[in-house]
Amino acid sequence: MELNLRYTFLEVDDHEAALAFYRDTLGLEVRQDVAMENARWLTVGPKGQPDVGIVLQSVGVARSPEDADTLRALLAKGSLSGLVFEVDDVDALFERVQASGAEVLQEPMDQPYGVRDCGFRDPAGNLMRFNQQLKA
Repeated sequence: MELNLRYTFLEVDDHEAALAFYRDTLGLEVRQDVAMENARWLTVGPKGQPDVGIVLQSVGVARSPEDADTLRALLAKGSLSGLVFEVDDVDALFERVQASGAEVLQEPMDQPYGVRDCGFRDPAGNLMRFNQQLKA
């Protein structure tokens, strides 16, 4: 049996800001943009990985009001999930993302586990890390 990742989900509170970050700053493709009453699903993905979609969903959608409120509070604190991308030039990517005004969590640095990486928060507060494999 073959098992492949197709979608991963992130909560966002402003789809236009998310679109500007993921499409315009990171260069991801917009795959789907579905608006429904009180919700929106915006799917983006890397050009070289057409089978992988990152679904940027309205925070708290399809959840109880209490759970939605909890998710909004966690998102506002930057305490929800994130993504790790692999890039071929982390320093160039850092400059581009920093210039967009994204919150910097960590400037590029070599890690003892074999990558050079940096960290940001997307406009909603989700963690974004970018890794470049170090040459042996």
